[in-house]
Amino acid sequence: MWKKKIFLVIIAISTISLLLHHGGHLTTMDAFHLGCPALHSHPYSGLKPKHSNVVFLKTHKTASSTMQNLLFRFAERNNLTVALPIQACGHQFCYPRSFTTHSVHQHTLPPNIVTNHMRFNKAELKRLMPNDTIYVTILREPGSMFESLFSYYNQYCQSFKRVPNGSLEAFLDEPWRYYKPEENYSMYARNTLTYDLGGDKDRPAKDISYAKAFVAQVERVFSLVMISEYFDESLVLLRHLLSWDLDDILYVKLNMRTPSSKQGLTDDLRKKIRAWNSLDAQLYDHFNASLWRQISAVGPACVAREVRLLREAQEKLMKRCFGEGMPLVRSAAEIKNKELRPWQPSGKVDIVGYDLPVNITQSFSSQDQELCLRLIMPEVQYTKMLLRSQL
Repeated sequence: MWKKKIFLVIIAISTISLLLHHGGHLTTMDAFHLGCPALHSHPYSGLKPKHSNVVFLKTHKTASSTMQNLLFRFAERNNLTVALPIQACGHQFCYPRSFTTHSVHQHTLPPNIVTNHMRFNKAELKRLMPNDTIYVTILREPGSMFESLFSYYNQYCQSFKRVPNGSLEAFLDEPWRYYKPEENYSMYARNTLTYDLGGDKDRPAKDISYAKAFVAQVERVFSLVMISEYFDESLVLLRHLLSWDLDDILYVKLNMRTPSSKQGLTDDLRKKIRAWNSLDAQLYDHFNASLWRQISAVGPACVAREVRLLREAQEKLMKRCFGEGMPLVRSAAEIKNKELRPWQPSGKVDIVGYDLPVNITQSFSSQDQELCLRLIMPEVQYTKMLLRSQL
């Protein structure tokens, strides 16, 4: 009997020690039952400091704009420097060329955070970033991602543009009829995730050894690979990884298309998309499984609890910024504040954004106005504003 009591005491002490190591402040009973650190809106003395040196590889059409906005706001709140592109590169690091330090604006050096679009180049980033930098990225299910790419870049990617009637079905029936690997923007038409991560988008699907080696390479570099379909769960893991607070992971969804700009996918189309983007499919399958292993390690009950707390906090923030109703998505033409109008890729795709209610903002303090404004500010405008402030 006494051995059993000693065993239970050891388990309780070990659990609490682990929680404190991760920055949690649960009661002893909560800690014992949940087995996970708690989320808090404010830092507590004696906790592990927040990690502030982060590279987030912003992949295409994966909810990465929402994640970028979160990182921009974290940098501003904590007086950190964000690496931003030189003027010649626009709001991306001269994508689709591989990233080099020459594409970083000199007035944004040395940086703590990198999060604008690039083609990943670990060697160049190591020259730029501190040794303790943590690397994070995000992936999306290949079917929905490719449908989004086909719609979003239909007027830019020649492989898509030459398809009769802009038909996704026609492209997938005979992709080699339309796809030209060396053309500008061809990376949007095949294995875009692989390309963004620095890999060979045109490596044959039968080259299994390359696919396995590339997955292993990504796993060695990135401490966390988020999955857009499980965005909130991924944010909980990010919070644990970086020792951040609840306020640091609040967000509003950005850069979304209207339902009329989307196409439903049959099972047959999804299979064709996966076959055409086989490298991306293998990346997604591997890191989707990896995400759930990490969730299992933290504790599914713990993660579910933190997701619930995150959503409750976001609801409070939405009411603070938009009143009792949730924010209404609007077309660019309907948004009165030009700083909040999202970029439109073409007349065939409608990207929606948000506007702040005038009757609400009139009663705001200047601090509240800035918080709510940045929460819904699109990528292009936020990048320009950050550059101005860092100059």
